[in-house]
Parts: sequence; structure tokens; C-alpha cells
Amino acid sequence: MKNNIEDIDKLIKETLTQEEAKFYDELEEQNVLQMVWGLFQGKNKWIMYLMNLMTLVFFGLFVYCTIQFFNSDITNEMIKWGMGSIVFMLGVSMLKIFAWMQMDKNALIRELKRLELQVSSLSGKM
Repeated sequence: MKNNIEDIDKLIKETLTQEEAKFYDELEEQNVLQMVWGLFQGKNKWIMYLMNLMTLVFFGLFVYCTIQFFNSDITNEMIKWGMGSIVFMLGVSMLKIFAWMQMDKNALIRELKRLELQVSSLSGKM
């Protein structure tokens, strides 16, 4: 299967101009670290910086609530600090899920661009 993909990629690169081939090479599959750094590029990078800042704030508040929970002896206070811990950890989790969804969206967009390029190169060949 790997050879078929490499053959198709080679065939596509032969039909493309030099500029299009360079663009096609930029659309290669990325590892997780490249996807994470890709979140901080483009028009919406400011929101990713904000989301990461909020993740740090929520995590700090989670740690604070957890410490207060274990330092408390009164049941009502323990319930309040425990609920605070749960709420802030849920906030961290939701922000992380948002980031993973953005990474998935970027991967899908990259694959769509590859498909568009392949279709245009094949239509130009006909």
C-alpha cells in the first residue's frame, strides 16, 4: 500500500509545476508536535493564545481548590472546594478538547487541499 501512495505522489508531482509541487510538499502529513504548533499560525492564533492562558488559569485554580479541599475539616467547605476542583478540571478538559478539534480541522483542511490539487493536476493532464 505504501508503494502505491508513493507512486501516486510521484505521478502527481510530475504533472505539477514547480510552484505547485512546492505547495504540495507543504501539505505532507504532520506529526502531533507540528499539529500543535500549527494551531498558533493563521488568523485565529490569538484565540489559541487566549485558550492556553485560560487553561493555565483554570489549572492553577484547580490546584488551589484541591489544596484547600485537603486542608479543610468542615464537610460543607470540603464540598465547596471539591466542586470547585471538579468545575475547573472540566474547564481545562473542555479547552483541551477544543484544541484537539482545531488540530483535526486543520488536518482535514490540509487533506482537502491535497485532493483539490490532485483533481486539478489530473484534469490538466486530460
